[in-house]
Amino acid sequence: MNSIINLQNKESFVKIENGELISFIKNDKEYIHQKGNKGWRNSDDEMFPVIGPTVKNNFRVHTKNGDAILDQHGLLRELDYLLVSSDENSAKFIKKYLKNTAVKNSKFPVKSTEENLFWPFNFSFEKNFTLENNILTIKFIINSEEGMPFMLGYHPAFMLSDTGKETLESGKEKITLSDVYKAGSNAFPVLGTNKIVLKNIDKNNLEITTEGFHNFMLWTEVDNMLCIEPITQYTSYTDQKFSEKNMSISKGQNIFTVAIKVL
Repeated sequence: MNSIINLQNKESFVKIENGELISFIKNDKEYIHQKGNKGWRNSDDEMFPVIGPTVKNNFRVHTKNGDAILDQHGLLRELDYLLVSSDENSAKFIKKYLKNTAVKNSKFPVKSTEENLFWPFNFSFEKNFTLENNILTIKFIINSEEGMPFMLGYHPAFMLSDTGKETLESGKEKITLSDVYKAGSNAFPVLGTNKIVLKNIDKNNLEITTEGFHNFMLWTEVDNMLCIEPITQYTSYTDQKFSEKNMSISKGQNIFTVAIKVL
């Protein structure tokens, strides 16, 4: 069942479809990449419990509870969000997973050899939106058994002017779209920071701040959109072994936030 939730205040309007952020408008300017436009088929998504391609690991992730079978970016995106509650300024969604439950892999058979995926831990994954003072805050709450290994990435896509002239700033680092193109499928790393600013050409700049992630990666192949992705781990450019030794470890409950602000 299709479910669209609208959040709004005097200057801003947010649209969420089945837990996916599909629009953030302020003063009649759209900041979110629109599905159907060139670039990427989605507007936002999550990467959990791993980030990056697992094919070099034969799609296996080693944990204390045994080896899991996971495809690129995990299995969370194969599950559906359930709406918990909503009002004019907020919406709460949740996904729940029972350990070792087989989940159909949408990449099979065209892009993957693995028909089913599974993870040897129970978890619930909450995605909560709040629009306040024209700032959109997205909070992720992960509940699991203490000691569960995981990675988390948030994967929103932002609308650009289609000129190729946008730039980004993080601290003293300045990044061009050309830099992002050169990184290719590995994505461009911006590590050890909780803030990045997108310098727009045709509208106000956008500031993205986070808590809990500490890193970003940037990806695009076109001039009209850019994915600015908060991540807990950057797995490209390394001999990443998909083992809990290279992952975050759950405290039982882990909370992460992303705030999107039009400057």
